[in-house]
Amino acid sequence: MRNSDRFDGTKLFLFLGGDLVTIRRDQRPDIPWPGMLDVPGGGQEHGETPVQCVLRETEEEIGLSLSPADLVWKRFYTEPIRAWFFAAHLPKQRAQKVVLGNEGTEWLLMAPEVYIGHPEAVPHFRARLAFYLND
Repeated sequence: MRNSDRFDGTKLFLFLGGDLVTIRRDQRPDIPWPGMLDVPGGGQEHGETPVQCVLRETEEEIGLSLSPADLVWKRFYTEPIRAWFFAAHLPKQRAQKVVLGNEGTEWLLMAPEVYIGHPEAVPHFRARLAFYLND
């Protein structure tokens, strides 16, 4: 088994037009980064592959169904948890189909540069987004 075969979850840098989809996390003390700006994604369930996990989580959290072909980039990180990060670019019009799921208090579109510099963005996600944009 490769090191990256075991993972805890996934995250997606989803661009609608030129803007990044973000989700404001719930204000709960029992979750990491309460109230901060997150991106779609979450924990692995039932032996899912990373692609299955990120597609399911994206649909659950913002109501958008993507295909594996929509994923244009991936990278595996081991800290602070073992997670796959992906990127996808869809037309701006898909924003009309976004529906916030049962996690988070709101969803927002923002320029990726704004997210990278935003004090309420999850810190290591800012660095990973910058890496993707420069990769």
